[in-house]
Amino acid sequence: MPTIAIIGAGPGLGAATARRFGREGFAVALISRDQAKLDGLAATLQGEGVEARGYAADILDPAALEAALARAADELGAITTLQYSPLPSRDYLHSVLDLTPELASEALRFSAIGLIHAARAVLPAMRAAGDGSIVLINGGTSVQARHGFAGTSVAFPAESAYGEMLHDALADEGIRVAQLVIPGAIPKLQVEDGVDGVADRIWQLHAEPGEFRTMLIPLEDGRE
Repeated sequence: MPTIAIIGAGPGLGAATARRFGREGFAVALISRDQAKLDGLAATLQGEGVEARGYAADILDPAALEAALARAADELGAITTLQYSPLPSRDYLHSVLDLTPELASEALRFSAIGLIHAARAVLPAMRAAGDGSIVLINGGTSVQARHGFAGTSVAFPAESAYGEMLHDALADEGIRVAQLVIPGAIPKLQVEDGVDGVADRIWQLHAEPGEFRTMLIPLEDGRE
């Protein structure tokens, strides 16, 4: 059974992605900080026929993140798809005039360095199989900096650069790396079919090779 690991899993997009991939026969590893919430979400998904388990880890703790991914692979099977979609701290969404070196460093660890740790944990199995996918979910500041969202404006481009390099480096190995840019909260964007429609788009990015970056909607239509 193929397995998707959803980093930043929650009751919104994470749950919708879990259901979408579950319909395709995937097991689902749910990863976020709160084990109790993960257990509740996993129970809900299992009640709907999706094989799902929760693995608590803080992205700012690389050893814990890598351990969670290793446990998921041991219990559910090798991770064939990684969705990297942790929700940034509100501390990263303040003015550039309030951005400290410490906060910028933390934002980079959360977005870019966390992705590097996660990717390095799952890529050996993907490369051995000659198949797999990594899908990044980012906001509009991955494309255009905004002085009021300083932390993500610094960190998302670094995450994007790493993802795009992986896209280019792994294309000939059958591993698809893609980024879906969502410029605002999904409920405010009036996307067709809402969060389920976004999950369908994520499935397409997993299943079909293509360009690295996909905009859910044009940046100028966003609600950030």
